[in-house]
Amino acid sequence: MLKPPSPKQHALEMVTLEELVPSDHLLRKIARHVDFEFIRPATQQLYSADNGRPAVDSVMLFKMLFIGYLFGVRSERQLIREI
Repeated sequence: MLKPPSPKQHALEMVTLEELVPSDHLLRKIARHVDFEFIRPATQQLYSADNGRPAVDSVMLFKMLFIGYLFGVRSERQLIREI
């Protein structure tokens, strides 16, 4: 016998990252004081413009690995889940 799906969601709740991450969080402090844009020109020659799939942004990749280092996340798969 087919049962109706449950539980039902009756209302939407809007949540932003600003609400989820405290204003005094370590990563907010780092973002205020460190400009990671220096990474893009330093790694530009390592990426092919016309070959293969689009690459992960080098700044994003560095930030991900930096977060893993700061919080002691050793597995890249675990890091992806945490982020």
